[in-house]
Amino acid sequence: MIRTAVRALTLNIYHVGDDAVNRFVSRAPHADYFLNLVKFFRDQCIHLNLVVSNASKNLGVESTSTILSAVDEIEDNLYYFSDVVSAGIPDVGRLIMDSVLRLLIFPLILPSLRIGAVKEPSLGAVTSLYLLCCILRIVKIKDLANTVAAALLYCPDTFPRNSEAEPNGNMLSHGSSDAASQYSDENNCTSESDARSSELSVLTSSSSLNHQPNGVPGHDCGSTQFAPREALLSFVTSGDDVQVSGSLNVLATLLQTKELDESMVDALGILPQRKQHKKKLLQALVGEDSGEEQLFSSESSGGKDGISGELDIYLQKLKARYHVHVVFHPSDVNAIFNCFLIQGELSKLNSQDYVGVSCASPEVGVSPRVHRFQVLDALVSLFCRSNISAETLWDGGWLLRQLLPYSEAEFNSRHLRLLKDSFRNCTNHVIEETRGTWSDLLVTTICDEWRKCKRAIEASSPRKDPKFVLLPPNKSASDENASSESSIAAGERMCETVKVFVLLHHLHIFSLGRVLPDQPPVLPAVDIPENSRAKNADVNPPGVKPNTEINLADAVPCRIAFERGKERHFHFVALSMGTSGWLVLAEELPMISRRVLSELQHHWLDVIIDDKHPRWLHLRIRPSSFPFADTPKYGAHGKVKSKNLVDGRWTLAFRDEESCKHALSMILEEVTLQSHEVERSLRPLLELDRSSSPS
Repeated sequence: MIRTAVRALTLNIYHVGDDAVNRFVSRAPHADYFLNLVKFFRDQCIHLNLVVSNASKNLGVESTSTILSAVDEIEDNLYYFSDVVSAGIPDVGRLIMDSVLRLLIFPLILPSLRIGAVKEPSLGAVTSLYLLCCILRIVKIKDLANTVAAALLYCPDTFPRNSEAEPNGNMLSHGSSDAASQYSDENNCTSESDARSSELSVLTSSSSLNHQPNGVPGHDCGSTQFAPREALLSFVTSGDDVQVSGSLNVLATLLQTKELDESMVDALGILPQRKQHKKKLLQALVGEDSGEEQLFSSESSGGKDGISGELDIYLQKLKARYHVHVVFHPSDVNAIFNCFLIQGELSKLNSQDYVGVSCASPEVGVSPRVHRFQVLDALVSLFCRSNISAETLWDGGWLLRQLLPYSEAEFNSRHLRLLKDSFRNCTNHVIEETRGTWSDLLVTTICDEWRKCKRAIEASSPRKDPKFVLLPPNKSASDENASSESSIAAGERMCETVKVFVLLHHLHIFSLGRVLPDQPPVLPAVDIPENSRAKNADVNPPGVKPNTEINLADAVPCRIAFERGKERHFHFVALSMGTSGWLVLAEELPMISRRVLSELQHHWLDVIIDDKHPRWLHLRIRPSSFPFADTPKYGAHGKVKSKNLVDGRWTLAFRDEESCKHALSMILEEVTLQSHEVERSLRPLLELDRSSSPS
């Protein structure tokens, strides 16, 4: 309450708009308020990292709530920064920006974005990825966004130590204000830790691209020295699921940051193709030769000037204002040339793609075209990975959709071949699911996920908030059931397979410049064969329902006890119709010779004859629908939703061994018929060239 009242009062003062008031609040000693505010925010960030680290060791609802509470505090302070900046006092805006850069981004966030082990880091990589997204999304300062982008591109030789900032941007000694001195005394341990982190050297930016034995592009993670941008791409290609998700969030945030100059986005290698075309069209219209040549060139590059003038300006600011020594060695260009030589793409690069960047000394930079190749390589490598969740892969699909709405030279035949290989591997898994536990819902699931994936990758922004990378992983239903053979585990696995399959299908279609259809190409159902058991039982579409009369011609008499000591007599029959199947227990009632009891199941997990009692048939029964479909992982206040579901079990007792074997044979035959029908329906979708051909 007090903090809210103080902030409301100060914001009213900042919005007065009087020059005298502006000078009063932006000069010492009153400017120390903003400096201390940023220090307080830095401490909150360190506390958030500690909370996230502890939560990873102690999973539970309380951990999630604690993280979300800390995140709310972080975002609340950032929104206050944004409100102060929007008041329009230039010196205050610069002071906040410089303090955030000097106290948080340069010494803490950027050094943590590395693959290799760092001694005693103040922030973890995942926390830093979230904070970077949060700062860029909320604090809308153009110089801040562009300075961060420049720092991501060219890693400083040594990050500057934590330092205070004056409104004019000069260094401020610790003894210049009582507040700063007091803060230093109270946080001596933290300062020493920060100093150690700031002294960690990150050397040159290297393309670091290598090629794994299977041809999948990747980044050389053997080296612990990475520029921040290279570290982001390395997380995408070889990090765990959380690191991949956090890195994709950062790239998406940079892509959507309106305060970031397009030339900076282009230098990062993530400028959307439609904006590149717009930029070149404008250059051609105003008579710039380079723009006209690129617009009508079959192989448009990022521009003959390579790294733009805007980037040069911000690199100079990094050196002059923040004492950052930018280094980029010529050997990095050799690595990039070797990379493209391996790919067979060297002929597509022009000599103008490599130009000098003047900072402290004559150094070498690369063009946005090379950086776009690196980003596309990283994304293609991501789609070839099998240990990343489908949700995260969809986020990668959204980013690729933004970068490549049309077929461009950067997306080459090698990328297409790798995507096709990944699709074929996923197709094999889908074919396995046609014979799996949930085969009757496979076609429906594919159609549903097709629409969801299309909406997700064509949306204007990613689906998930960046803060979700901080939350502890949600237990899957298979973990909660503590059985890898449960139907819940099989259902989750099937849904994951379908999501990846649908995404790879979409990627292939739009990478060829084609329009995604609203529905997948699935064949319609065929008529029921006359000699089928479903036809003999007088079952018509849509299928069997409880209390429906059927013909018991193919049914086998059996007994089952649903309650201890209460045996009941039924007729058992297995039926399939198209992609659906049922296990039916029918009771022959007086006056009515055929009726289905309520004991009706859509599918079964496994069936086996008892070893000691050859007349007993054991069946494990799954639910008729997904119990976890469209269920959010986190409920109100971030509480994890849990499920304690178990599969049903039936034991049927038949008159003799032959009847038991006949029932088993009947089940297996209907399963085979159902699987064949599911695979037939999906055949156009499983054939990539046919399903992606223009209609």
